[in-house]
Amino acid sequence: IEIATAVREGANAYLWQQYKIVGIVFVVIAGLLAYMAFGMKVQSVWVPLAFLTGGITSALAGYVGMKTATLASNRTAAGAQKSLNQGLQVAFRSGAVMGLTVVGLGLLHTTVWFLILYSLLPKLGFAEMSLAEISVIMLCSGMGASTQALFARVGGGIFTKAADVGADLVGKV
Repeated sequence: IEIATAVREGANAYLWQQYKIVGIVFVVIAGLLAYMAFGMKVQSVWVPLAFLTGGITSALAGYVGMKTATLASNRTAAGAQKSLNQGLQVAFRSGAVMGLTVVGLGLLHTTVWFLILYSLLPKLGFAEMSLAEISVIMLCSGMGASTQALFARVGGGIFTKAADVGADLVGKV
């Protein structure tokens, strides 16, 4: 319990420090995109917001992944004390939770953006957009998510670190 608590505290400190730095980069990039949208008028005004929400969704997936991995690591170690099968079951199930969370958040984010752009905005009095315009905005959303994921990888790999925590604890047992 003591080791698991220390690992969770360290993982949270690492994650929040990383998100602070990445947040600054995101504000700068969103500012450039806003200038291109509002100042230069070369892209949709929804692009900066789509970029930010993509990054936030990806950061949320990283947070859930880190939380899941650090909570599952001590349970995996406890299961491994009883049998290898129990340890593997906990590790596999926690990995499945993370995988489904990433896919689910991505699908939810894409669906919400499409519904907003295709259905909601025209009902609120905004001009109807073509599917090509909607696709560009949604691609910028994906660019935000990918940028966040890239920084997470470069910053030490949230998901790799989380997997290492579980492996280290099982190895210690």
